[in-house]
Amino acid sequence: MLSRRTLLSTTLALAAAAPLIAGRPARAEEAPKALRIGYQKNGILLVAKTRKSLEGHFGPLGVTVEWVEFAFGPPLLEALNAGSIDFGATGDTPPIFAQAAQADLVYAAAQPAAGSGQGLVVPKTSTARTVADLKGARIAVGKGSSAHNFLVAALQKAGLGWQDITPVYLAPADARAAFAGGSLDAWAIWDPYFAIAEQEESARVITTSADVEPQNSYFLASKGFASDHPGALRSLVEELNRVGTWADAHHPEVAKLFADETGISLAAEQRSVDRATFHIGPLTDEIVTQQQKIADRFAALGLIPGPITVRDIVWTPSA
Repeated sequence: MLSRRTLLSTTLALAAAAPLIAGRPARAEEAPKALRIGYQKNGILLVAKTRKSLEGHFGPLGVTVEWVEFAFGPPLLEALNAGSIDFGATGDTPPIFAQAAQADLVYAAAQPAAGSGQGLVVPKTSTARTVADLKGARIAVGKGSSAHNFLVAALQKAGLGWQDITPVYLAPADARAAFAGGSLDAWAIWDPYFAIAEQEESARVITTSADVEPQNSYFLASKGFASDHPGALRSLVEELNRVGTWADAHHPEVAKLFADETGISLAAEQRSVDRATFHIGPLTDEIVTQQQKIADRFAALGLIPGPITVRDIVWTPSA
């Protein structure tokens, strides 16, 4: 039986035998000297980082793993485009803004929607009971984040337009402070901040992503890394899928791991983990269609410069 090291070495050596996404000729592939990963303090990548899963997987080949932390998706993809990192994970909206800005990146894998991991919340004293009640409201949201799309979709479902609210573009930590300070009418946010708002700010939930539409997450790579190291990228995605399988079967351990790493209460992390699923896989036609719907929505609203075709930057692992 082949050892994992032998199998991985063979994968890296033979991956370039098939055409690469950039149409470059086949050539022998060398393992990268380092794998630079952008992560946020949640999700599969945080599990992999704390358990040193990737170090154990790539270490035998002499590949070092470097971790770079980001507060949320848009700055992570800026770093990916700038060549500061090779790989990272975000929600559904940041890649759309990045592609519209002609960033050099590709979708490498998808994490299908888990359900209710994003919420639109109001202070406990608010009289708002439905999304429609938020007409004219000041609503915090991370610009270009997955919550941005969630908020747009929630408004549209309620018969409201983007012009019917006043968006307040804030990063999660700043939005939490503003929400707690009473300067906002509502906040569109993802877990674990969503769970924090519920448990520590006694926020009331108006709607969740489960009520609105699927909110997938994505793993992305720089186009250069995907072209130069397709075998390594495929091996990375496969290893993260194994990490996700473990995480799906060990929610209490994952919540404890997250709480220790982030300083967020175990109760809030447990709530957010229990709303999540950690399975990842390829971008199916259905997932690409869902992502294209978001891109078309943002183009129609003038929130990105013009239409884009999501499928243009979907990476396909060679057989």
